[in-house]
Amino acid sequence: MGLFKKKKKMRKWPFILLFIVILFGGISYLGFQYIKKEGILENTFVQKQLKDLAGDEHADVVDALPTLLGFEEQKTYLLLFLNNTELRPGGGFIGSYATVRVDKGVPEILIMEGTEGIDGRADKDWRVEPPVILTKELYVDKWYFRDSNWSPDFQISTKRSLDFYKKENGVAAEEIDGVIAVTTQVLEHILEKTGDIEVQGITFTKDNVIEMLEREVEYDFAKKGIDFKERKQIMRPFFEAILKKVGYEMVFGGSEYIELFKKMIEEKHILVYAVDLDISTLVKTHDWGGEMVKNDDDYFLWVDANLAALKTDHVLERSLDYQIKLSEDAYIAEVDMTYTHDGIFDWRTTRYRSYARVYVPEGSLLKETKMIDPAGNTQIIDPNMVDSGIENGRQWFGVFIVIEPGTEEHLIFTYQVAPSVVKQMSSGIYNLYAQKQLGTKAHSLTIAHEFGTTIEAATPAEEKENWGNTQYTIDTDLRVDRTFSVQLKKRK
Repeated sequence: MGLFKKKKKMRKWPFILLFIVILFGGISYLGFQYIKKEGILENTFVQKQLKDLAGDEHADVVDALPTLLGFEEQKTYLLLFLNNTELRPGGGFIGSYATVRVDKGVPEILIMEGTEGIDGRADKDWRVEPPVILTKELYVDKWYFRDSNWSPDFQISTKRSLDFYKKENGVAAEEIDGVIAVTTQVLEHILEKTGDIEVQGITFTKDNVIEMLEREVEYDFAKKGIDFKERKQIMRPFFEAILKKVGYEMVFGGSEYIELFKKMIEEKHILVYAVDLDISTLVKTHDWGGEMVKNDDDYFLWVDANLAALKTDHVLERSLDYQIKLSEDAYIAEVDMTYTHDGIFDWRTTRYRSYARVYVPEGSLLKETKMIDPAGNTQIIDPNMVDSGIENGRQWFGVFIVIEPGTEEHLIFTYQVAPSVVKQMSSGIYNLYAQKQLGTKAHSLTIAHEFGTTIEAATPAEEKENWGNTQYTIDTDLRVDRTFSVQLKKRK
């Protein structure tokens, strides 16, 4: 413990090490070994650079490093690789995972494999019943680790993932201290900084890295005579190649990687779950946990679950419109998601099959669900075909949809605004929290509300020419969560 008595000595390097060892999961163990092997930490100039990068703004994170990096006692982390080209509520399909033990800053990989490995080793009497829609559309009668991130709240999803990991006899299952998940965007952004890399004769770029990895582990491994169980063997040399390039850049251009880390956290492409209470508080403080926001304001969260649609999310564009209108003394809300399928049928793309849900304030009453096809025809969906429920204090409505390649279709949920939101508006205030789905990109968002009373102020503000009327219209995106606040003239 003497190593951590003096803060100056403690903060020379660990924030960068945390960035490599903990938050970038799959490259963690290689990162430390590379830096240690090269003797970078012994360089005085490098130590100063790393100390400057840590900074006081990350003091609480740095102070937690003795715990995180296993200096007090060894720590074990479960790392989830979320493929958001196959979008799931918890950020993306859990295609691969790794379990890493960290002892005094030195990580050791315990296992790294595709999730079909652990699921295939589950006890024969494994009988966990999956959500009905998974049975209906994926023809599965058991709920496995690979599909465990079904909640759009990462903390809730991860509790289930850990439970499944233990019950499926995962390596070091009883020792897991935390879970870190990363989506494909993290890899793409790293290669954008490092430039192209070549592994086993394959050139990976920021534009093709996900496609080439998917092709290798789904198809090309067989052509090379690689056994199915070893089809993801390329991951280790792939991450080694990345670290070889990143090593010195983390020292001489480390601030850029810190900014990348912040960006990926903010956009919910890096997600963290901690078992330890103190670290869990740290995760919550810095908003690393991907939780569904709980408040009394208006709220929506649109959630897609790609069900047997290959990796079609990589060619799918989304645009969300949300509007509220006053109709016969009742406020009616309409959430409209436009899906534009820009792909064709090929080895990784097919018709888009999604279980689409919208989460709204509890007390909202569904009025109608409809689809608008490419020709502009409207199909009212039978209410018996629309699912609903309460999760995490939110009402949700859901329906299974199919979008053909080369088409654009709308799915629209219309519902009566919850009494709690109406009461808020009656007091002259309207607040909205628009939450993005974990793992999604920056799809567009339009807010177009007609309140039936004059708007006196709003944040964010409309264009000046639109001030002073009863409508509030804003065009933005869901790169991150968005908040809106409108001050209304009280209706008589």
